[in-house]
Amino acid sequence: MSDAIRLTPPLSDEDVEGLQAGDRVLISGTIYTGRDAAHKRLIDLIHSGEPLPIEIKGQIIYYVGPSPAKPGMAVGAAGPTTSYRMDAYAPELIRLGLKGMIGKGARGQAVKNAMVKHKAIYFAAIGGAGALMAQAIKKAELVAYEDLGPEAIRRLEVEEFPVIVVNDVQGNDLYEEGIKEYAI
Repeated sequence: MSDAIRLTPPLSDEDVEGLQAGDRVLISGTIYTGRDAAHKRLIDLIHSGEPLPIEIKGQIIYYVGPSPAKPGMAVGAAGPTTSYRMDAYAPELIRLGLKGMIGKGARGQAVKNAMVKHKAIYFAAIGGAGALMAQAIKKAELVAYEDLGPEAIRRLEVEEFPVIVVNDVQGNDLYEEGIKEYAI
């Protein structure tokens, strides 16, 4: 992806303002994992006034539950999970400064509205290519909720992790644009 935009989290408003739906991006640096069970716990902590186990501001959360690592690998297969499962939780995390989410599938309107209002991006990762995605993950470290197994929050060190911008801060949606482009 020689024409890809390169990003290193934590991201700023300026980083995400420069992205448009359809842009190809390579992420290098630290990202976090989390699926619905972990998201629920984060929201419960927020509502109870307790600190989060990670600094959410400027971060990217990858919706993944990686399989166990094979020898020489940081993780096993690490393909994205369906993002709408996090839609009930994402607007509040975006309001607190989450700048990016990686998953697969479309997002609900409340999430898209929060991304526009608070300047966040939704990226799609390649579904069905978990082994390929795992090659870009160089290190994985458990951060919180070990009892959730693969759904625990992990800190991943990634190198040129390939994603595509689906929803940008202007409200554009790559999935909706694709449907319009091929409508008869």
